[in-house]
Amino acid sequence: MKGKVVHFELPADDVKRATTFYQKTFEWQITPMPDMMYTMLGTAPSNADGMPTEPGTINGGMGKREDPLRAPVVTLMVDSIDAAAKLIVKNGGKMVRAKTAIGPMGFTAYFSDTEGNVVGLFQPPAQ
Repeated sequence: MKGKVVHFELPADDVKRATTFYQKTFEWQITPMPDMMYTMLGTAPSNADGMPTEPGTINGGMGKREDPLRAPVVTLMVDSIDAAAKLIVKNGGKMVRAKTAIGPMGFTAYFSDTEGNVVGLFQPPAQ
């Protein structure tokens, strides 16, 4: 299936305060990534690669509230962000953040759909 939801992102005005809230309230595993100014949010048991081991669960992340991360975002996994971007634009959406490398994890980008919702894209690294 194309475009599986694989990740979510939460914006925060105060990331430390927000991660403390989610850790204390839901016992999420919090992993700061200072080099990326991002925090990984583990919502379920995961393997060594950070992938959830329970079917139907996803993990997420948190970043400072700024464009395009102004509201919660779901992220879809695609084989190619470049190919997805062409289809997004062809079908009435627009890219709001270009394809960006996220170290050895792969690539990410953001688009706005026809209703103005911002959605993330994730492309795993070449195998």
